[in-house]
Amino acid sequence: MRPLTPSQVRVAIAESVVLGLSSVLAFWLTSDVLARVYFDSRDSDLLGGMWAALSTIFVSRATFRESYTAGISRMSATLISFVICLIYLIFLPFHLWAFGLLIGISGAVGLLLGRPGDATTAAITTAVVLVVSAISPVAPWQQPILRLADTVIGVIIGVITAWLSLKLIHPRLR
Repeated sequence: MRPLTPSQVRVAIAESVVLGLSSVLAFWLTSDVLARVYFDSRDSDLLGGMWAALSTIFVSRATFRESYTAGISRMSATLISFVICLIYLIFLPFHLWAFGLLIGISGAVGLLLGRPGDATTAAITTAVVLVVSAISPVAPWQQPILRLADTVIGVIIGVITAWLSLKLIHPRLR
């Protein structure tokens, strides 16, 4: 491995700082600001903040095009999970067998829609939504809606900060 140039070190540090700050922004907006609009429970608010931060991290890539594509992928996977979990949770509560079945269905839908890269993320999202629906004090069917909102916030922040970083910070570091 070659040693990094001073320019590469500056870019790496700047990108890491931007990633950390954008994750804090996503977490704060979701766990504190959004919680004022809709309060579920503090645990759910913290989970929502974490979920938004993870979405921000997920879309942070080397180029704006890559970040945008990752944002589309994250939203696609979340929408797959959203539909499956919402339909199920409107009628039935969490159950171990449904957990496995819905994770499998989420992955299959991603594959059948021609989005194999989204299948795993859809399955992970389904697992989170179902478990949170079992431990949250509010109606289980609300969890897919809340996690969709968290994801939207995180993806928007991630894509915007990727663009700002590439347009405003990178040119000054090279």
